[in-house]
Amino acid sequence: MRVIDHVIAGAGSGTAATRHGEVFDPNSGQVQARVPLGTAADLDRAVAAALAAQPGWAATNPQRRARVMFRFKELVEREMEALAHLLSAEHGKVIADSKGDIQRGLEVIEFACGIPHVLKGEYTQGAGPGIDVYSMRQPLGIGAGITPFNFPGMIPMWMFGVAIACGNAFILKPSERDPSVPVRLAELMLEAGAPEGILQVVHGDKEMVDAILDHPAISAVSFVGSSDIAHYVYRRGVEAGKRVQAMGGAKNHGIVMPDADLDQVVADLAGAAFGSAGERCMALPVVVPVGERTADALREKLIPAIGALRVGVSTDADAHYGPVVNAAHKARVEGWIARGVEEGAELVVDGRGFSLQGHEQGFFIGPSLFDHVTPAMDSYREEIFGPVLQIVRAPDFETALRLPSEHQYGNGVAIFTRNGHAAREFAARVNVGMVGINVPIPVPVAYHSFGGWKRSAFGDVNQHGMEGVRFWTKVKTVTQRWPDGSALPTGSEDGGPSRVQDAFVIPTMG
Repeated sequence: MRVIDHVIAGAGSGTAATRHGEVFDPNSGQVQARVPLGTAADLDRAVAAALAAQPGWAATNPQRRARVMFRFKELVEREMEALAHLLSAEHGKVIADSKGDIQRGLEVIEFACGIPHVLKGEYTQGAGPGIDVYSMRQPLGIGAGITPFNFPGMIPMWMFGVAIACGNAFILKPSERDPSVPVRLAELMLEAGAPEGILQVVHGDKEMVDAILDHPAISAVSFVGSSDIAHYVYRRGVEAGKRVQAMGGAKNHGIVMPDADLDQVVADLAGAAFGSAGERCMALPVVVPVGERTADALREKLIPAIGALRVGVSTDADAHYGPVVNAAHKARVEGWIARGVEEGAELVVDGRGFSLQGHEQGFFIGPSLFDHVTPAMDSYREEIFGPVLQIVRAPDFETALRLPSEHQYGNGVAIFTRNGHAAREFAARVNVGMVGINVPIPVPVAYHSFGGWKRSAFGDVNQHGMEGVRFWTKVKTVTQRWPDGSALPTGSEDGGPSRVQDAFVIPTMG
């Protein structure tokens, strides 16, 4: 059986792992590969290679580093079809979604191609008598990324694209559920001209995560995953003296005002709630219609739209979404559906028990729709992360505004309306990090930054854009003066001008 190896100091590092994880084909339910679950010793080898390569990479001028990023972008675009099929074969999302996964990662690589400009520091001439002050952004050294299964192409590129362009070495610990695309990206980075040791991949589970968080040579860690683990990663990493950004879970809401175009809302919800089988932190699993008439009309339109969704294998070009990642996750999602029924929500469409002919062992779940969900229900408070849409009815705008604002997660939210004042008021007041106005999945473009609030994010700096540059660099500020001594008397020991009157006194800068 195929073994998906680490990438340490070059492709195909070899490993003596005694533990392995299984990589499934979600369409068939069969094991297709094994992945080594690495140890601290594997990480030590990667760190040693990073320490050897990073100083030279940091000393390479930003323009030359940018050329490597340009070449990497070209190679990924060349390999897009193969990468998408590889991703779908391990994750289960349909090919179109896999291409979108990779493309959104490439957009951050495109931003990183402009690193010579964004790394420019600040300069003040004449900050004091004969004194100039300037700042520079310098790389941290070695960064690490711990990434989830749901975006095995995009999220690694969000992290390592900016980190590497800034002059750091980067060690990636991808999900052991679908590790092949991250490995292939590391191979393409080598082909693009990055030195061995600048982008490496180590596989593993909690043992590897803890080794990364504890390793003294790793300066910064970026994480995406569930909130409980994000909190753990943040706390342990910070206690070890690292810079940490840890993105957690989400329960994104879509507020539907009475004046919204319901046909457009339903079309948007079909993709935002059920696309990629709901396995994305920016999915829209909760819809909040304002007023009973809006709720009844929305429900009436949603039922046939959900019935028209096609669930199929990843390579089915007509499928709206494919299987979930593995059997355990399928059981978890179906458990949340059962929990919603127990709590008293109305299960309007039940996706449990879905079976695809010819793929009966695959990890498929049909789309589900709940109505009359309340904020007191666990199934509302917690992240389901599957193809399940919940309707939470709100009597008025203020109630609709409070629902996402008071939820434990604050990742993303959307409002659907034709009223500019309502949209402006909502965007200003809602207690959530990313807001869409008639945009169901408000993922910011690559030159802005990505990050939620509350239990959706731990740490003070967001991902990619200028926030990413700030995270992966440290600022050094230099205050300088070059006295010429031309007006001073001679008599110094070296025969030059006396420096007594040239002594530095801290100026007020005023």
